[in-house]
Amino acid sequence: MANVQEGLKYTDKHEWVRVEGDSAVVGISDYAQGALGDIVYVEMPDVGSNVAQFESFGTIESVKAAEDLYSPVSGEVTEINEELNDKPDAVNSDPYGAWMFRVKLQDAGELDNLKDAAAYKDYIDSLES
Repeated sequence: MANVQEGLKYTDKHEWVRVEGDSAVVGISDYAQGALGDIVYVEMPDVGSNVAQFESFGTIESVKAAEDLYSPVSGEVTEINEELNDKPDAVNSDPYGAWMFRVKLQDAGELDNLKDAAAYKDYIDSLES
């Protein structure tokens, strides 16, 4: 069973966001990394670029598939996790520690469009049944 971390917000596409003041950190869930298998490449947005809620910001590739990644929130990208350029498989071993990018939140109200941990757990349970 997938690990769902408390205190995060989740999208239906399996991205997570952790709010830290007026910024947020984005990654993919344990369920997503498990479904993808061994991750070999992560394409992230450029620092200084803008991402929009539920719009694609890059792709993630595994030995099985390539999938688009969707931003859970809108805002300006302030930092990317450079470690993933050399070690994309860190997402497999620690999906909640191997974040992808940090963003300056444009509209905190967008968080209301996301699932909390309990709702996300119910959602992935429904996918597995």
